[in-house]
Amino acid sequence: MTASRPRRRRLAVGGAALGVALLTASCGGASSQKATSPRVKNVTLVRSGKIVVCTNVPYEPFSFTRNGKVVGFDIALMDKVAARLGVRQEIVDIDFDPIRSGAALNSGKCDVAAAGITITEERRKNVAFSNPYFDEALTLMSPRGKPVATLEQARKGKLRVGVLTGTTSMKAAVDAGIEPQEYKDSGKQLTALRSGSVDVIVQDLPVVTSWLRKPELAGKFTAGQSIATGAHYGFVAKKKGSEHLLGVINEVIAAAKKDGSYARLHQQWLGVPPEQSTTS
Repeated sequence: MTASRPRRRRLAVGGAALGVALLTASCGGASSQKATSPRVKNVTLVRSGKIVVCTNVPYEPFSFTRNGKVVGFDIALMDKVAARLGVRQEIVDIDFDPIRSGAALNSGKCDVAAAGITITEERRKNVAFSNPYFDEALTLMSPRGKPVATLEQARKGKLRVGVLTGTTSMKAAVDAGIEPQEYKDSGKQLTALRSGSVDVIVQDLPVVTSWLRKPELAGKFTAGQSIATGAHYGFVAKKKGSEHLLGVINEVIAAAKKDGSYARLHQQWLGVPPEQSTTS
């Protein structure tokens, strides 16, 4: 980490703590701390000198813990946003539901969410999205001795399928006629597969690719066919009043793609160039 790169601090928030935090924020606790960005006019932040980013850890390679710090592709892009605003990035680790529903953002728990969030019209009802920054693709992961290539194969075989609650992977499984088992984070989902609680899991392709690079998983599990959904990831902010912040985020995404730093970060965290993100 270079000296010019913003420092980050992770705050883990459990279900009960999140409820208290949201209640406090709705009663004015968070709003009393709001401050503007020191470098960009009209951008209002939850806390002075910080951009507070909600994420759902672990979601490697987008956001996960390494050596006690939350890192990843999404976090690196948010570092660029923090630098543009002249603030530090602070990370809040929460369940995915308060992110996709907009509760964590609308209550002032965080300024933006970065968690490999797929842009959907249903989610647009609750939150505002940045411009797309990543193309979504899904896949299946199963034991190497019992490979599962497609959702149709899982359905016909009446296999137990694990998904993350409220995700496009869950929707894909349900649309295929499967009644999946739900998990709140990818760590619990992977544990379920490793323990045999489920036969196969559905997950974003880069996440599975990242897992299969690990020595303890590579020889025991395998990926199914890539499922290109045609959807994209976006960063998320509250539905009202976030136009200027999203404008800055969009500028950062565009600049990173133009100056080559997006491609370098993509190679660093995903292990492949951007053009291979939905095929590797």
